[in-house]
Order: sequence, then structure tokens, then C-alpha cells
Amino acid sequence: MMPWRILRGVGVIVLGGVIAACSSFPPPATPAADKKELLCQPVAADEAVVGNWLSKRSQKGVVGELRTLFTLQADGRMLYTEQLKRPRQPSQGLSESGCWWREGDQVVLKTLESNGLPVDSDDPIYTNYYKITHRSADKLRLQSADGVEYNTTRTSPGYRLPF
Repeated sequence: MMPWRILRGVGVIVLGGVIAACSSFPPPATPAADKKELLCQPVAADEAVVGNWLSKRSQKGVVGELRTLFTLQADGRMLYTEQLKRPRQPSQGLSESGCWWREGDQVVLKTLESNGLPVDSDDPIYTNYYKITHRSADKLRLQSADGVEYNTTRTSPGYRLPF
């Protein structure tokens, strides 16, 4: 009696394995053909704001220091990293990548990925405008659309915020 129970149990397991092997997952969804892919355009060769720009600031109601790194590359790509540095606690951060360009006295950042995940590029929240209020060789002052001032200093190429 015992061998039949064992054989029946093994048979059920084998049959379950065969059924699982025969079933397949649906193919991954392909992106819609009508979605346009945004390609970054190189900026002017003499563009003065190309580089890494670091801002450290305090904000009312926020405990700690907000550090923002704007990485504006000559090929039109950008990295935007914001980090909240608090005493005795690990840093929290946001990392975005995408494209950037100049529109007159404004720098425009278009986010394509946020924390490594693609975003809806048609959503206006992922397009940010920063007015240049002051510029020198190693200082850049930007003002966001909501009035936040970023007093940035040029940092070395390849600089990253420490986590």
C-alpha cells in the first residue's frame, strides 16, 4: 500500500512539473510605436554651463542639509542628484537622468529616468526650468520655477555625492 502512495505522489509532482514547463509567460509588452523616443541633442561647443554644479542649502521645515548636484554634459545628457544629509541618519536621495538644453537665460532639464526607472516623458512634472540669475567661471546661481535658489559651485569632472 505504501509504494502506491509514493508512486502516486511522485506522479502528481511530475505531472505538475510537466504542466508548469509547458505553460509559458506572455511575451513582454513592446513600447507603443507612436511613442517618440527623446534623444539628447549636443549643446553649443562654447556653452559655459557645461560641467558639474554643486549646491548646499537649508530649507525651512527640513532638518538637515539639502545637497543638489547638476551634471550638465556637452552631449546634452544630464544627471540631477538631490540628497538630504541629516545628522546621525543615513542620507536619502533622488537620482534622475535625461537631457538638458538652454532656452535663453534658462536651463531646461528633461527627466527620462528617475531612480533608474523610466518616466512618462509627456508628464510636465519631469520638465524643469531653472533661470540663470548669475554666472561666472566657477559659480552659477539658478532659480527654479517655484522660487528655490540654488547657489552652485563648479566641481571636478566625475564628482558624485557621497552616500
